[in-house]
Amino acid sequence: MEKLEEKAVVITEEAFIVSESVPVTRMSRFVALLFATSCGLAVANIYYAQPLLDALASEFGLAHSSVGIVITITQICYALGLLMLVPLGDLLNRRRLIPGLMLLSVLALIVVGIATTGTVLLIGMAAVGLLAVVTQILVAFAATLAAPVERGRIVGLVTSGVVIGILLARSFAGVLTDLAGWRSVYFVSSALMLVMAGALFRVLPHDEREKVSLTYPQLLHSVLALFMQERILRIRAILAMLIFTAFSILWTSLVLPLSSPPLSLSHTVIGAFGLAGVAGALAAARAGRLADRGLGQRTTGVALILLLVSWLPISYTEQSLFALVVGIILLDLAVQAVHVTNQSLIFDSRPEARSRLTAGYMIFYSIGSATGSIASTSIYAFAGWKGVCLLGAAVSTLALLFWALTLRSRVVESK
Repeated sequence: MEKLEEKAVVITEEAFIVSESVPVTRMSRFVALLFATSCGLAVANIYYAQPLLDALASEFGLAHSSVGIVITITQICYALGLLMLVPLGDLLNRRRLIPGLMLLSVLALIVVGIATTGTVLLIGMAAVGLLAVVTQILVAFAATLAAPVERGRIVGLVTSGVVIGILLARSFAGVLTDLAGWRSVYFVSSALMLVMAGALFRVLPHDEREKVSLTYPQLLHSVLALFMQERILRIRAILAMLIFTAFSILWTSLVLPLSSPPLSLSHTVIGAFGLAGVAGALAAARAGRLADRGLGQRTTGVALILLLVSWLPISYTEQSLFALVVGIILLDLAVQAVHVTNQSLIFDSRPEARSRLTAGYMIFYSIGSATGSIASTSIYAFAGWKGVCLLGAAVSTLALLFWALTLRSRVVESK
């Protein structure tokens, strides 16, 4: 009897030790929302110019055929920032790095706002694109601050801020431009970024982790090394490229049928369709919770099927705006769900290298976005809206097949 009691005590003590060892999230919901808001504001900076191209062409005497260089330079510098700046999150103190980059963004936005020549404008936009990658350092830091059992949920919440920032940037810029001119967009954004930099510096915990013992060149080289070493990163990066190609195919070309007869909608109304995308993005934030429960692969499969299905109602845009809204919600829900799941899975593979994993992953995101933008406008000129939808459906099918093949190969390997 005494032995049984001793065993019971030991079991009880072991149970207590286990419960003590279960990690508790170090990130409150308020801080997670602050991260999400900061991410949304930072990433929006590279999308404000899209609805302002006409105003910029008029202001700086740029031809409409060449004013698109403003967007191109911003996106190129964003891609450079992913490679050159995001890995610093694994090397430097992020409590100082993040607010520091945001303060530099404030200066870049002010340069754009006060630009008097096209050259100064392009320099400012290049800096804006380069520094907007603070978004990805924030996402990686959020994953580090969250406990493993809640990492997917936190990543989902913070990433939702990114997608919402992208979707609402055009509407925000359009409204402010109508009220106070295009320069007000960048002045207001600089003020908001300044407030966020101060708020984050106050709430971010001290970054008391063991830093990687690498030089900066070695740090950059390790991004490529991680890509070669981590199969999950390679698979999820390619999925990111495909889903954001589909995402960009829709959002780059959508203005063309909506602004043309028979619809001929105003830019304000066209921008409002971003609200439907926000609904899908918010719904997909739950994908992180499913990843926490070990359902990442199943979530990916269901989301990719929804992505493919979404192109059917989208194809009826010229006949029914309600069908378009349904399609947008499905597409953004699917893309966001896969994106959140991707990040949750890759962050678990190498906890000490989350910023570098993010850099490698997001470079493929940029490739997909650029590919979709170029392809969609070319296809629309050749085959109209139906051709765009067929292209989107083809890319979505490719993503689904790629996922299925990698899942099957994983099963075969395990055998």
